[in-house]
Amino acid sequence: MKTKPFLRNRYVLLGDLLLIVISVLGSYALRFELGAQFFDYLPSALWMIGFGVVIKPLVYHLFGLYQRIWAYASVEELELIVVAVTAASILLSGGMVIALSLGAFVGMPRSVLVIDWLLSLILAGGLRFSFRLMAEGRGQGTALMSKPRRVLIVGAGDAGALVVREMQKNPQLNLQPIGFLDDNPAKQKQQIHGVPVIGTLNELAQVLERQQVDEVIIAIPSAPGRVVRVVADIARLRGVPFRTMPGIYELLGGKVSVSRLREVDISDLLRREPLQVNEDLVGAALSSRVVLVTGAGGSIGRELCRQIARWGPKLLILLGHGENSIFETLLELRESYPALNMQPVIADIRDRPRLEVVFNEFRPEVVFHAAAHKHVPLMEINVEEAVTNNVLGTLNLVEVSMAYLVERFVFISTDKAIRPVNVMGATKRLAEMIVLNAAQRSGGRYSVVRFGNVLGSRGSVVPIFKRQIAQGGPVTVTHPDMKRYFMTIPEAAHLVLQVAGMGRGGDTFLLNMGQQIRVLDLAEDLIRLSGLEPGRDIEIVFTGVRPGEKLSEDLWDEGVSLRVTEHPDIFRVENQEVLEGEMLYQIIAELVKLAREGDREKIMALLDEVIPGSAIRSTPPPELTSVV
Repeated sequence: MKTKPFLRNRYVLLGDLLLIVISVLGSYALRFELGAQFFDYLPSALWMIGFGVVIKPLVYHLFGLYQRIWAYASVEELELIVVAVTAASILLSGGMVIALSLGAFVGMPRSVLVIDWLLSLILAGGLRFSFRLMAEGRGQGTALMSKPRRVLIVGAGDAGALVVREMQKNPQLNLQPIGFLDDNPAKQKQQIHGVPVIGTLNELAQVLERQQVDEVIIAIPSAPGRVVRVVADIARLRGVPFRTMPGIYELLGGKVSVSRLREVDISDLLRREPLQVNEDLVGAALSSRVVLVTGAGGSIGRELCRQIARWGPKLLILLGHGENSIFETLLELRESYPALNMQPVIADIRDRPRLEVVFNEFRPEVVFHAAAHKHVPLMEINVEEAVTNNVLGTLNLVEVSMAYLVERFVFISTDKAIRPVNVMGATKRLAEMIVLNAAQRSGGRYSVVRFGNVLGSRGSVVPIFKRQIAQGGPVTVTHPDMKRYFMTIPEAAHLVLQVAGMGRGGDTFLLNMGQQIRVLDLAEDLIRLSGLEPGRDIEIVFTGVRPGEKLSEDLWDEGVSLRVTEHPDIFRVENQEVLEGEMLYQIIAELVKLAREGDREKIMALLDEVIPGSAIRSTPPPELTSVV
């Protein structure tokens, strides 16, 4: 098999030796213009060549100039060349001064040392960057075999510039950037890497009509959903394919590159404008700490682990009941954070002795509790499991955390816990009370964070709709007026980490979920993103409200007040009704007893009695056909 014609670094060394001789002789020639004095000072030039061919390659080697693939040289390598050449010139000058003082030669013009330094920068840098030019030339030659796709870049910021540069450096991508669109007036009619800014976002439709564009790329990670929607709608109506960079929260800890481009997803249409996180608060809560995440194999738990890893915890414990999902989380984090100290733990939170062994061995300082049974119709059928997992499991985890002096505890709750009409919501509300009661008992920073649906989580409506679209339909929607709060998984996890730093103990935090969105609109958006038209290509069928569902959700009870916090997307709930002390423990004990006896009716009656606004028994009995 024939190897690629990359020049080996031994040839770079030989080139350096030749260029060192040329640089020294060139310095003297420039100083004396090849006059008589040039030959008078030739002995010092020969000494300088001798010192140079020894000192410079050694210094270059120490600075790693022979351990680089120069076909991929960048600004970082240019800075390295400047430092290495400067260091070598300083050592060479010192050697020449010592040799002169010892009488090795007579006289030496000091200016040749400066000239040699300049020539060495030009020659050493030119030699190395010529390899990159040759590599790009080879790539362009192969790219000519097929016509490149003409790409319009939306966003002339850092991300857009990086994407364009990568296209130019890698012709094998077969993508040719033809222009930028950006709303910044200062960038209009300017060029970035030779690619012009040809208009604003409002001119997208005209540009697509005026120019041949094979693809539109949205390169604004911080763009809110409305911007992505505008670009996607215009490109779709004109039959032009479009892709996007992930949102800013998805890119946390990663880098912008062409490889991160993906199809526009429903989460892109709903993403909000990014807000600054208080780095000091989150860093103090997570950096160099032992952090445990329950439900680490689930959608929210896994994203929490991804984002926690960025803060350099001393140890990250991935606790979950499903071995496959924990294994997948571990593999992903190992790839992205190879130096991170992680410990996978397969355990059921209902097994208190197992939890005590884990806490005794690893001594977690911060706990994020994301493990739960959350699928509403399934929990209507499996009431006992909802009680033992969501209530007893949370009680076990909270009490073990108190026993082992956990500093911070964050419980992930749901909007379905407010005036619940389903067992899942009622058990999550009771779990909230367990955490708040623990905060009062221990004085620790035990907090609850409550938010609505997260897009794309396992068992949520989006994966179901996508599967139905892939099968050709129909897409099933329960009711045309069904509304829900939605947030992307990375956004939710980002705000949960902020809550971890803000919690003082006994707090219930609400995330700003924006306006509720009609599930019908969500289904129609997904169909259009698949290149199809609702009602024409994919039928939408209304199946009726499922047991345990409300047409819209609430994030707080009537009569409670919300207080703003230092973060504009996080609110603190005040004056809420909670069960405390002995009464709470008596109710939990009774629920667990009824669950073990399999008495569903009494469980639901007790939950309706003790949970504010609960109306579980008014929910029609579930049918298996209504589970999805």
